[in-house]
Amino acid sequence: MIPDSELILNPDGSIYHLHLRPEHLANTIITVGDPDRVAKVSQYFDEVEVKIAKREFVTHTGTYRRKRLTVLSTGIGTDNIDIVLNELDALVNIDLETRTVKPNLTSLQFIRIGTTGGLQAEIPLDTFVVSTFAIGMDGLMHFYPMDNNADEYMFQHEFMEQIGRGVQFPIRPYFVKADRELLQQVGQGMLQGATLTNTGFYAPQGRSIRAGLAEQNLLAAFQKFRYRDLQITNLEMETAGIYGLAKILGHRAISCSVVLANRAENTFSEQPAESVDRLIRTVLDRIASLE
Repeated sequence: MIPDSELILNPDGSIYHLHLRPEHLANTIITVGDPDRVAKVSQYFDEVEVKIAKREFVTHTGTYRRKRLTVLSTGIGTDNIDIVLNELDALVNIDLETRTVKPNLTSLQFIRIGTTGGLQAEIPLDTFVVSTFAIGMDGLMHFYPMDNNADEYMFQHEFMEQIGRGVQFPIRPYFVKADRELLQQVGQGMLQGATLTNTGFYAPQGRSIRAGLAEQNLLAAFQKFRYRDLQITNLEMETAGIYGLAKILGHRAISCSVVLANRAENTFSEQPAESVDRLIRTVLDRIASLE
């Protein structure tokens, strides 16, 4: 039995932070960072049956082309991803009354719809990017027992060979690959690349306003990296945590983002809202065709 201090429930039986009960959740979950973006996704649902909000966690569950979906805001950063994925997993794989793990586990599908900064000069603004690999520079997955598969290990080896000798990392990176089937089905036609997940928006992503940077060569080193036909396409703050926790909990995950800033060219999209809406509609249409 899982103790009260480890699995915390509210008086109404809902999970502690998300305030959701199992019946509120679909098996296909769209995650977004911004709570305001939840309604921008669910406006396209045929119907919305659940609307629950607590803190930065806003959840809408409904149907889109007869497929039941949940869209949920995580807030910013992998510290929030730690909360969201563990509590969603508990909702489907823990009997909340007996506080025991269910004998038959449920595998959820996580599809992230996000915004991102592009690293390469040749990637146009408003491009859709799907994260084939995620590189975690946030430290979250070092607290969990996670083994790399052969492809992840080779990617890690190349990363450390190409970048690790010339750049001082504040933390040891971790590496996770996307779910192969979701990559093909949801990410079809999008630019594939590796995504860097960082602990912050400013210095961790090479931005300097007034505080300065401890490592001046970080972005340039990332821009030069190549693994087979992949390059590091973008930086953001959630994908590696989603991929890592989904992997060890037995779920499937993919992350799709639209490039709003080009860090190499120092430019920003002139139509960010329109580009995000276009990504939302594209991903919804592809989710509707999933088995």
